[in-house]
Parts: sequence; C-alpha cells; structure tokens
Amino acid sequence: MASQQDLQDLLRLLTVGRKIPMLQAMGHIKSLQAVNLKSIQDIAEAPLPTVESALTDPKTAKTLQSACKAAVKRGDFSPGSGAGNKRATPSSSTSSPSSKRAKSETGLMGGPTEMTPQELERSLVLPLCMDEDRIAKTVLQTNRAPLVLAFAVELLRHTMPEQPLSSRLSLAQAVVSANSRSKAVSIGLEKGASADQEGWGEGQPRVKVLGREIAVLKRGGYEWKGEEEVGNSKDDDTETQTQADTHTPEATESQTQPTQSTVQLAPIFSQTQTRHPWIVSQPISLKNSTFIARAIHFTDPSKRAYMVQSLLAANPKLRNATHNAWAYRCAATGRLREESFDDGETGCGDLMLRVMREVGAVDTLVVLTRWFGGIMLGPDRWRLMRNCVTNVLGERLRKDGHEIALGGEAVWGLDLEAARAKATAASSGVYGGMATAASRHVVGMPIHVPEAARGYLLKSFGTAEAEAEAEGAAKLPAKKKMTFKAMEAEKAENLGLLLGALRIVFDSWADHLMPSELDRRAWAWYTAVRPAVDGGQSGWGAKGALKLEDILKLKRGG
Repeated sequence: MASQQDLQDLLRLLTVGRKIPMLQAMGHIKSLQAVNLKSIQDIAEAPLPTVESALTDPKTAKTLQSACKAAVKRGDFSPGSGAGNKRATPSSSTSSPSSKRAKSETGLMGGPTEMTPQELERSLVLPLCMDEDRIAKTVLQTNRAPLVLAFAVELLRHTMPEQPLSSRLSLAQAVVSANSRSKAVSIGLEKGASADQEGWGEGQPRVKVLGREIAVLKRGGYEWKGEEEVGNSKDDDTETQTQADTHTPEATESQTQPTQSTVQLAPIFSQTQTRHPWIVSQPISLKNSTFIARAIHFTDPSKRAYMVQSLLAANPKLRNATHNAWAYRCAATGRLREESFDDGETGCGDLMLRVMREVGAVDTLVVLTRWFGGIMLGPDRWRLMRNCVTNVLGERLRKDGHEIALGGEAVWGLDLEAARAKATAASSGVYGGMATAASRHVVGMPIHVPEAARGYLLKSFGTAEAEAEAEGAAKLPAKKKMTFKAMEAEKAENLGLLLGALRIVFDSWADHLMPSELDRRAWAWYTAVRPAVDGGQSGWGAKGALKLEDILKLKRGG
C-alpha cells in the first residue's frame, strides 16, 4: 500500500515537474494505482508496457517513466512505505536543486528557512485590543474584502478551534478569494465558471466558512498546540488500584459474549480487557483547568448509568471534578444508538459524538472530565476537549477520494484559481514556475499563504477622517502628515481594535450557539456592518467608513 508521502511525491512530479493540470494528474495516479504502480520508485522500476497499459498513450508513459527514473537517480523525493523505495543519500537529498525546492514547498513557512510549528504560529500573531471604550469610539476606513477576512479569522477560533492561526489565515483568505470572484462575476468584471465549479477541487475535503464551502489540503504531520500542558496518563493520580480490581458486567459480557454487530463493526477496544477496562487519555491543562478522557468497550445502553457510577466510585477524585460529561455510540443491538450528556460543560456531549463519528468508534462509551480552574478558556476549551477525546479513541480512520474526512487535523485553504491559471499558462508555454506572494505550492497544489493574509490585514484598516458635524462648521485643521512607519503602526493598532470587537461578539455567543449556527449568523452580521459603497463596478474595491461601535452592538445582550 502506498504511503501518503508516496502519493504526494508523485503528485508533485506530475503537476510541478511535468506541468500536468491537477485533474489530469489525479486521473493518471488513479490509473497507475490500478496496475499497482503507487510511487515514483514503482514507476521507475516497472516494465514500460505496464506503465503504457495504465496511461494508454505510449509517449506519455515513456516520458513519465523517464522523469521517475531521473527523480530516483537524483534522490529528490521523500522515502515512503511503497515497495522497493530507496532512501536518498544525504548528499543527494541536500545538494540537488529539486530537493531544495521540495523542502521549500513543504516546509512550514514554505521558504528556505524551516520553522517549528510554535515558531510559525508566533510569527503570525495578530494585534488584539479588547478595550470596549476605545473600540466604541473608533471609526475605520476600509474596503469590504479585508473585513470579510477579519470576520473569518475570528469566526474560525470558535467554529474550528483545532486549527492553528496559520490555517485560520489560509482558510479565511480562501473564503475572501472565492467571495471576491463571485462578486466580480455578478457585476460583470469576470465571466465563466470558477475553478471550483470546473472541478479543480475535486476529491479534496471541504469545510464551511461564512456559509461558503472551500476545498482544503490536509497538512500531514503538522502538530500544533496552544499554551496547554500535556501530562502523562500513567502519572494521573486518579487511577487507583480499586479500578484495576473492578470487574463490571460490561467487561464480563465483552469477554464471553461478543455480539454479531460488534464483530462486523470492529470496535476499537479489545473485548478481553477486563482488569483495566478503561482506557485513559493524557491529561491536558490550561489556566488551571484540567481535562482527561476515558473510554471503554460498551454494548448495552441500559448499563450506561452503572458504568459511569462504577467509574466514579473507583476514582474518588472524579467525584470532585466540575464536570463528568459522557457520550456513547452503540450498535450491538443491530441498530446504532447515540446519546450524550454535558453535565454542565456546554456542548461537550455533542462534541464527543462528532469526534466518535469522525473516527468510526462504535460500541464505545467515553467520559470526559474537567476540573475548572476559575478562568474562562473561550474557544480553547473546544480544542482541549477534542484533543482529549481523540487521544483516548486512538488513531483516526482514514478515507480516500470523495470520502476524505477531516478529523481535527490542520489544513490549508487551496487556491484553486491559481491552480487553473498555472495550468493554463503552462499549456501556453508562458508559465515560469514561480508561485505568487499570495499563493504557494505544497506537493504541487497551490495554497493561500497565511503570511500574505496577515500582511493584507495589517495594511487595510486606516483611520477615517473626522467630518464637520454640521454645515458651516469650522474647517478642521489639516492633519499632520504621518511617516510611513507611523501609518503602519496606526493600521496595526486599528486592526487590533477591530479584532477585539469581533472577539467580544463571538465570545458572547460561543456558548449559546452551535458552530454551524454561529457560522450562519456571522455572514449576516458582516453584511449588517460592512462599509457602504456604490453598487456595481464603481463600488469594486471602494472604501467606506466602518464604525466599530456597530460591531459591538452585535454581541449577545448588546
């Protein structure tokens, strides 16, 4: 079976090296896989007739095999798990131009200098000021696109809290790009189907932001966390010997009476695990709050109360916890049943069920415990709860093609218009192979660059000029001309005030609305406060006044 890295290397060779359009490249890969050619190494070593049988065109097959042989010789692809893959020598992997390009394309910053995830996220931090008095007095001068970007970045803190800031910026820019193109078509500046409508995002997972679905690319292996501390479940003093000696009816049933539905659906926990039936996650702590999850094989919904009570009795510390939420999915009766309970931790039960569905966990009961530390965590709590539940449920199930699903991993927003433009330019012989500042290629697929989105935000919010309150009022003195550095500082300060206003609004609603409903309302909020500009082409890119006080009025109870 080919590894994800094998597929990425082959896709990059086809799209970047051979300049084949993305859709055509994906078709080639599918045909090659049908004859068991799943990596660059496989194609290089296969008999030419085998490659021809997959691609039908002898010339295309010969050209591709030659390119694969050259790649193997240079050693400029990553070793994967495909059969026969050879590891490139250190000299070949570090000295060849192709290897350096691949490092640049797949590095965290996409540039020549790689950064750790924590360094990357720190480099993208945005200014923030939540002083409501200052916010209410501020009026900005801006156009609509950066305001959409700001709305999306703050919204994603709540609707997709597992995404790092780099991903939120990329996703938000993807929304802005798609929205801008739709507007350009509606006012006659552009025409024809979008790249997404033409199928350039086919086969990629999708997420919804501000009511718009966008295609995304998973960032394989990107591990990021906030300021939380992750402990060791072996050191958790809530686990007592009493638990080890507890034999529940559920454990006995699991050992002696495996049901037909349990066998068919392959639960993720061992049925013979009787002395230590509960699997425990790593505890995660942030701002004096601690979360920890436990899971057990579970086939009888009628015993749910007994199971939870037995767990609390075996672990006295759990009885002193602020919340002990639970959720289960059970199919042992031949019909899938789901149920959850928040125990005061708003939305926790629904979140656990979503994670269980994502990983395909059935015949499983999960209990998520929280000790509240006295400090509200905001949307960070969603990320911590998800991480605990994901940790205890184990490795996520993976799917391919149209059934690719997201399970909380970091993603990039795909720049489909750039992919189409690149293919069009390549076919006409004018493409130079360089990515623009606003998009970058990762394994041959252009993404929206977080640094570009951040830069756009920082330069887009000037201070609106004050106007005379009434006709005939004294003319205001001319404002002293600012230096470029001072203007940059003022715009950054204004951005902090805008993001602060948005955060106040979203925080006020987060515990009262599900993520999908918050996303739905966010677009209506944006349209209610966006700057007024002329309709049609005359208003394209035009700036107007944005009163931050109007944004504050959107908060719950405001």
